[in-house]
Parts: sequence; structure tokens; C-alpha cells
Amino acid sequence: MSRICEGRVVVVTGGGRGLGRAHALAFAAAGAKVVVNDLGVGLDGVVGGEGSGGEAADGAPRSQGAVRRPAGDVAADTQRPRQPASDSPPRQRRAVDGRSLRGGGAAGSTEEAAGGIPAGVTAGGGPAGDVVVGSSPAQHVVDEIRAAGGEAVAHGGDVATSAGAASLVAAALETYGRLDTLVNNAGFLRDRMLVNLDEDDWDAVVRVHLKGHFLPLKHAAAHWRAAAKAGRSPVARIVNTSSGAGLSGSLGQGNYSAAKAGIVGLTLVAAAELARYGVQVNAIAPAARTRMTERAFAESMTAPEAGFDAMAPENVSPLVVWLGSAASDGVTGRVFEVEGGRITVMEGWRAGPTVDKGARWTPEEAGEVAVKLLGEAEVPGAVYGA
Repeated sequence: MSRICEGRVVVVTGGGRGLGRAHALAFAAAGAKVVVNDLGVGLDGVVGGEGSGGEAADGAPRSQGAVRRPAGDVAADTQRPRQPASDSPPRQRRAVDGRSLRGGGAAGSTEEAAGGIPAGVTAGGGPAGDVVVGSSPAQHVVDEIRAAGGEAVAHGGDVATSAGAASLVAAALETYGRLDTLVNNAGFLRDRMLVNLDEDDWDAVVRVHLKGHFLPLKHAAAHWRAAAKAGRSPVARIVNTSSGAGLSGSLGQGNYSAAKAGIVGLTLVAAAELARYGVQVNAIAPAARTRMTERAFAESMTAPEAGFDAMAPENVSPLVVWLGSAASDGVTGRVFEVEGGRITVMEGWRAGPTVDKGARWTPEEAGEVAVKLLGEAEVPGAVYGA
């Protein structure tokens, strides 16, 4: 096994299951010491929500229903397949049992969390915003890493709050004395068509994905900036998790698509601003099997009895580990789609055909030139599900 991250300290948010778990285990196998952040609750980010198991935070059995609370910290984020239009570029889709799957398609999630404290997690005992993790998905991953001879610690703070994000960085520094890599991977879904999308569901999804990326990034970057100014040049890495939904849009996922597109913009700005401090920032748009994709696309997501398991979340992690290592020197501000054995560099928005009159257009003239330019431009890719 390559030890490409020997001695590095890596934080993974949403690291309790799915892609986050795969990333945490892969970093540990590559020699890193890992801080695993996760609360491990329902699939919609609700304490006591579906898929969390056990009892609700208020002690009521799940079958009796749990009280919904504002979404906060979250779970490992991944994507579920959608049906692109037939004119989607062949290099960006793959047939799976009659379905087309574009890497990093519409997103799902594996473990999500909320602003409350789930069963198995008790408050107190750590830095501000931290919680003590008992029998939780994060602790289970830590136990796996330690059983294999690695080093890891669990963290249960809410990364969509400043206190929780600060405590996450503090956990790495207080436990291992340094922080080298941040993998932002936490998120959940609340899918609705736009006219049926509640404001609370918009706020919850944008909060957990976009704010849940921004705050850990901010606190980690502040640490690295201070180190750089003190003459200790960091070799720091941030890997963000976007989605094909953020790159192309996805029907029924306006909140999620907007948040994931925002993560791409955040990645580009952070890469430009933090380069002077020795920090590289990139993003991935992954596709893999998780609790949600297994349920929604059971046939397509079923692991084969033999041969390459293209939808295994472990297929995504090698690129994440490389991006999080010193070996990725010079790679920053880029977005990669990752699915199975395929890695694609996404090229994003670029200037296309243009006309400059050198004076103000009339509305009729502007319309004529717009139609002409559209005829010369590439046809945009289809929104997932359209």
C-alpha cells in the first residue's frame, strides 16, 4: 500500500459512512492521521430521521416519529444517477443496466445530521461546539482505522456553525499538533420540485452544503495563514465535494444544485486567495453507491458477483487522497468528475462567440446578434432528469 500521506493530518467531514468513510480509511492506509467528523442521523438531515436507526434525540423510538430540528452537521455526501438527455456527450455518461449515469450526477447522501444531538452522542467534554462521540458512525470508522494499526479520532461538532468548525480544526491541532488536509464531504438532500420546495428545506440544504464547506475551510485557512506568516510554510490541501447537479443542474434538486454550484465558486475563489499561503483547493463531483443510491437505483447500484465494482465508493478515494497529499503540488482550482475507473477534468465556463459593436445596441439589434452568437456556440449539456 502506498504511504503517500505518511505523517499528514487529515480532517474528513461526513466521514462516518459512504464516501466519507472510504476517504477516511484510504487516507489512514496511506499513512495519515485522521479526524473523522460525523453525527450519523437521518437521510434528510433530521435527528431521528429515516435511516438513522436507534432512538431519537428525545428518547422516543424512531417508529413513533422524531421531532424535526434545523439541519446542521451532516453526513458523507455522494451522488445518485440521473437520466441525461440522449445528446449528452458520450464521454460524460455511462450506460448501467439501461440507465445513463454521469459521474457526479444528482446527489444523495449517506449519513446526515441536524442541529440537535443524536442518540449515542452526549454534549460537552471538548472545545466549544464539540461533542463527545459515543457509539457513532464516526467512532466506528475510527475503530476500523485503529484496528488496522492507524491513528484516528472522532469529532461530532456541527460543521455548519462557526463553533463546530473551529472545534474541528482544534481537534486536529490538539490531538496531533498539526493540520495538513481538509476534505469537505458532508451533506444531505431534501428534494422537491421548485414550486413545492419549502423555504426551510432550501435553507437547510444550502446551509449544510455551502456553509458546511465555508466554515471548516475558513477556520483551516486561518490556521494555515498564521503559520505562513510565522515563517512555517504549510503544504496544505483542501478537497471540496461538488456534484454533477452543481455542474449541470438536476430536476427536483434546485436547492442542492444551487448549493453544489456554490461550492464550485467557493473552490475557485479559495484556490486564488489561499495560494500565497501554501494552500491548494480543488473539488470533486463523485458518483458511487451509498445508502440512498442503493435504495433509489437498486438494480444499477448492486455490486457485481465478480469483476470490477464500478459503483464502490472506494473508487473515488484514490484521487481524493492524491489531491490531499504533497504529491499534488501545483494542482489547484480544478474540478474533477470521478466514477468507477474514470476521472474527468471539468473545464467549466469559458468565453464563447462574441461580438463588440463599440456602441450601445438597440433591443432589436441585441436580439439579432444574440441569435447569431447562439447559432455559433456549443449546445449546453442537458439538466439531469430533463
